[in-house]
Amino acid sequence: MSVDENAPDNELIAAVRGGDSFAFSIIVRRYESAVAATVIGIMGPGDEAEEVGHEVMIKLYRSLDRFKRDSQLKTYLTRIAINASLDALRRRQRRLKRFFIPATDENASNWEDSIPSDADHARDFENRQAVDFALRQLKPEYRVVAVLRLMQGFSVEEAADIIGVPTGTVLSRLSRAKAQLTDILRKELGHV
Repeated sequence: MSVDENAPDNELIAAVRGGDSFAFSIIVRRYESAVAATVIGIMGPGDEAEEVGHEVMIKLYRSLDRFKRDSQLKTYLTRIAINASLDALRRRQRRLKRFFIPATDENASNWEDSIPSDADHARDFENRQAVDFALRQLKPEYRVVAVLRLMQGFSVEEAADIIGVPTGTVLSRLSRAKAQLTDILRKELGHV
């Protein structure tokens, strides 16, 4: 018998370890938006980010037998998402260097098609695009902290645990990330 949709994570994990695939589908539904926000926050939107999101869930499934429950499942999953995203960024950079192809936004050619007709939605779209662009300009270690704290809402302590650094390092990186984001967004959005 499968577990209930509202079962706590530890029951779901036990059920998955016992071969219950429905329990894993509950975990996926429960945490897919958090994984997507982390991956897209680090990599930017696109097919590559979607592939990494799938890869994260596969890695979670394969590693559940090693999950020691010394942290929450969401924290563990976020750590997997960060590592997979950073690995994908490194692969992307190696690929681009190998072929001497400049990095470009895959969606730049059709961005006009996705602008909402309503002026408020268009402004929101422009702001989101500017934030995505600004995040991509940050060094990966700053981007990870910005995504965890500013977009995902993790505490400083949780972010430190997820990325395996002291809380002081998180605070320092966050301070630098905020300063750089502010400068980039002022330029992008035309603010003084």
